[in-house]
Amino acid sequence: MPVLRRVATAPGTYLWLAALFATTVVLHHMSPEFEEQFLRRHSTNIHELSTNPVRVLVASAFWIDGDTTWPGGGWLGSWLPYAVLFTVFHAPAERWLGSGRWLAVVTFAHVGASLVSEGVLDWGIRHGHAPQSAMNTLDVGVSYALAGIIGVLAYRIPPLWHRPYTAAVLIFYGVPLIAGATFTEVGHFSAVLIGLGCYPLTRARDSGRSSGRDSGRDLPPALDRGTSTGVRTPS
Repeated sequence: MPVLRRVATAPGTYLWLAALFATTVVLHHMSPEFEEQFLRRHSTNIHELSTNPVRVLVASAFWIDGDTTWPGGGWLGSWLPYAVLFTVFHAPAERWLGSGRWLAVVTFAHVGASLVSEGVLDWGIRHGHAPQSAMNTLDVGVSYALAGIIGVLAYRIPPLWHRPYTAAVLIFYGVPLIAGATFTEVGHFSAVLIGLGCYPLTRARDSGRSSGRDSGRDLPPALDRGTSTGVRTPS
């Protein structure tokens, strides 16, 4: 089937999405009190990062909070927006970069932005800008990884649209940061910058193709026009 063949070209994206489907169903069978307690134990908050950093950095990427963001409500309403966003952003990035480099960008963005945002929050607590209770704040989800992928996709955009796309992304994530910075806005903006900083991974992908390991016909259409390398350099 064409859909299954398309899914198979981005295995990491859709395996992750399937895991989120399963955990979202599980989450919506929990009582509200247990759900909050459970998610806090899997959050990249200051308390958990100081005691179980590796565990929570991994676990937090496989849970999304129970807020319904799609018409119709329920667990499906929580999961469907991610199905759309993963298909629009993660899947093209994985097909372009390959699963290994895609996973590297995802990891850098998720881990890096989590540490930066919680570091800023820790500074705020120490200087009286945030309450002590913020050490146990709920911080799970995949939005930092998504922001990083949106950032790195700037190098896949054709030359004419590269700068407008990059500017739009920075504005989209920068305006909330300026309007009222919380640790979440800091994390999202940091993740975008990390994604933009992953330019060397896009160059490595191009070098592998030019060495003859991949056929020239496999070059993404958006990359093989307008530059000698097929990859946009940072503006």
